[in-house]
Amino acid sequence: MSPQPSAPADAALANLGALLPNLQTLYTDLHAHPELSMQETRTAGVAADRLRAAGYDVTTNVGKTGVVGLLRNGDGPTVMLRADMDALPVQEATGLPYASKVTSTDRDGKTVPVMHACGHDMHVTWLVGAATLLAQARDAWRGTIMAVFQPAEETAEGARAMIDDGLLKRFPRPDVVLGQHVMPGPAGVISSRPGVVTSAGDSLQIRLFGRGAHGSMPQASIDPVVMAAATVLRLQTIVSREIAATDAAVVTIGALQAGTKENVIPDEALIKLNVRTFDEGVRARVLAAIERIVEAEAAASGAPKPPEITPLDRYGMVQNDPEATRRVADAFRQHFPDDRVKEGKPTSASEDFGTFGAEWHSPAVFWFVGGTDPDTYAKAKNDGRLGELPTNHNPRFAPVIHPTLETGVETLVVAAQAWLAA
Repeated sequence: MSPQPSAPADAALANLGALLPNLQTLYTDLHAHPELSMQETRTAGVAADRLRAAGYDVTTNVGKTGVVGLLRNGDGPTVMLRADMDALPVQEATGLPYASKVTSTDRDGKTVPVMHACGHDMHVTWLVGAATLLAQARDAWRGTIMAVFQPAEETAEGARAMIDDGLLKRFPRPDVVLGQHVMPGPAGVISSRPGVVTSAGDSLQIRLFGRGAHGSMPQASIDPVVMAAATVLRLQTIVSREIAATDAAVVTIGALQAGTKENVIPDEALIKLNVRTFDEGVRARVLAAIERIVEAEAAASGAPKPPEITPLDRYGMVQNDPEATRRVADAFRQHFPDDRVKEGKPTSASEDFGTFGAEWHSPAVFWFVGGTDPDTYAKAKNDGRLGELPTNHNPRFAPVIHPTLETGVETLVVAAQAWLAA
């Protein structure tokens, strides 16, 4: 027999079925109207309007586009629920009737396609749904709900921007910080773990300097294309030859740019790379190795000046508080069937969610909700083709709406009710 939901969660979720059509409309609207990091004005406006309609005290423009809603309902704990709002410069290829056709201007002034390729549209919908249901069931709980809609998770600047804008001073300190993310995996299945959940992430830009020349006269050049190619190949040896097999690290070259014409050797080459690690010592070794290799390859090529290495963004590890995680997991197991609640492994994805708990010195819990059609997932697993399923940031990534939508609303409500006094 499946575990039965607790009475408070039952009460708060009583209207979920009636609310689902409205939430589905909200989700498809958000998906069709994505916004880049720090440009989430429409999304923030929708979130603020929904919170006001539910009875929340709403503050907008926190960290530029962030939204904070407070619902005070007597004495009791303060529970923070967080959703991120931004989308990515990705051309959508899902073929969905509500697919994004949006283009926007990025911070470099370029016109780019925009898509909710990471699922933040689902996150916003989940939090709107949970906030609405909790407001409708105030007789079932006591305390304060703080709904936080965060900008710019994709650029690792949104949580920090809200904090720098006085989040910690302007709003009550939460007793717990709760968040979740849609990921590949059977829709409706939830996974989390105590301790490290997501990796640290560092993105770097490397500018290599050469000397341009005619393509027919390479002897007159210091070729930055060859320099960059040698650098890329050597960087791949960091994980395979400098990191112990018992440790974990990822070094990915996401961009290699040089030149404009086949018979012109350019003056410069640009490399953009990303590093993921689960240990601060490993992180330090990887970053030091990158600097050493880049500088050595430039010197070996006779570069006219040293390379420029510029940090682009930095994510800290997300670490779940063990006691708070057990509390959330117990609440999930009381509400959901056993086969829908799993203990996962650390993922090499990165998040800035952990900044909130760390800065507030509050316990934090982060978990994942599967968004892949269960039959599609089962077939891919049986065929040994799980790696072919679209992941977050893929142009074809699109969570199946049901049961992903209702599951994420339920998890937020159930987790919040594990703290809110009845």
